[in-house]
Amino acid sequence: MNDFIPPAKPIVGDEEREAVDRVLRSGMLAQGPEVKAFEEEFSAHFGLGRACVAVNSGTSGLHLGLLSSGIGAGDEVIVPSFTFAATANSVALTGATPVFADIALDDFTLDPASVEASITERTKAIMPVHLYGHPAKMAELQAIADKHGLMLFEDAAQAHGASLNGTPVGAFGTFAMFSLYPTKNMTSGEGGMVSAANDEVERNLRLYRNQGMLQQYHNEVVGLNNRMTDIHAAIGRVQLTKVNAWTEQRQSNAAFLSSNLEGVVTPPVADGAVHVYHQYTIRVAEDRDGLAKALKDEYNVGSGMFYPVPNHRLKPFQADVDLANTEQAALECLSLPVHPSLSQDDLERIVTAVNALAKVGA
Repeated sequence: MNDFIPPAKPIVGDEEREAVDRVLRSGMLAQGPEVKAFEEEFSAHFGLGRACVAVNSGTSGLHLGLLSSGIGAGDEVIVPSFTFAATANSVALTGATPVFADIALDDFTLDPASVEASITERTKAIMPVHLYGHPAKMAELQAIADKHGLMLFEDAAQAHGASLNGTPVGAFGTFAMFSLYPTKNMTSGEGGMVSAANDEVERNLRLYRNQGMLQQYHNEVVGLNNRMTDIHAAIGRVQLTKVNAWTEQRQSNAAFLSSNLEGVVTPPVADGAVHVYHQYTIRVAEDRDGLAKALKDEYNVGSGMFYPVPNHRLKPFQADVDLANTEQAALECLSLPVHPSLSQDDLERIVTAVNALAKVGA
C-alpha cells in the first residue's frame, strides 16, 4: 500500500534546531530577548501595524486578551459554536458567558444576522473565528458592533497571513490571537501571539501573562504565568522566514483539489478574501464518516473532522439554541490534506480517492 498521507504535518528543519541550540547555549531560557524579537518580527511580517505579545498557548492568548479588554463576570461574548472549544472556554474562564451564534455555510464563520439576533443587554463583545484560515465577515460584524456599542475580537488561531480587502487578519479587533500549536500554518512548538489595538490592552496583556508584574515584585493585578520561553520564540522566529512559501504551497494544493474534486462541495473563497488553508474543508452530503473511513482503509489518505460536536452541545455549556447551519456543518465537514509536505502524487491520490468514493456514495 502507498505511504500514509497524514491530514496535517508539522515541518521543523535544521534551522529551528540550530536556533534552539543557540538559546540553550546562551543560558537565557525563559522570556527574554528572543521573545521580544519574535513579537516585533511577527507584527512586521504580517503587516499588523500594532504591538504583539507572545504567550505560552493560543488559549492563553484568548483568555488574556479577554481579561485585558475588561471582559469578566456577568458579561456575554458572542462566539461561534462551530469551532474548537478553546474559543468558548476562554470566555468562560474569565467568568463571562459564551453566547453561541450560527455560522454561514459559505465560509464556516459567524453569520452576522445570527450575531445580531443574539445580542442582549449583557453582551459586551463579538468574537468571530477565522475558521480554517478564511477571514470572517469583519465589515458586517464591525458594523453590528458599532451599532450596539460592542467590542470586536478576533480568534485568528488558524489564519496566519489571511486578509480581507487588503487588511490582514489580526488588525481588525481590539485584540486578535494567533495560535502557534505544532499543526498550525507556523509553529513555535507551542505558544500564541496576541495583537493589541491600543497601548492599554497591550500593557494589560503584558501584566496578565507575567503574574501581574511589569516591574519585578510590583504586582499590579492578579496575573498568571503565561509567558513564552526564548526556546519557543527562537523556533517561531525561524518559522516566520518560511511561512510565506508554505502558505503559497497550501494555496496551490488547495487550488488543485478544488479544480479536480467531484461529488463534494469544495470550499469557496469570498471576494476580497485571502484564504490560507489551515484546513481544506469539503462538505459531504451523505455519510461523511464513511467517506473518511474509506479514505484511510482503501487509499491510506488521512482526513480530519473539525468539528463533529458543536460547542453548544458540549457538556460544560449545553446551550439550548437553534443553530441549523452549525449542525449541518458538524455532520458534513471533512478536512483533506493540503499541507506543504504533499507531493503531486499525493494530491492526485487524494483526488482519485475522493472522486471514486464520492461516486460510490452518490
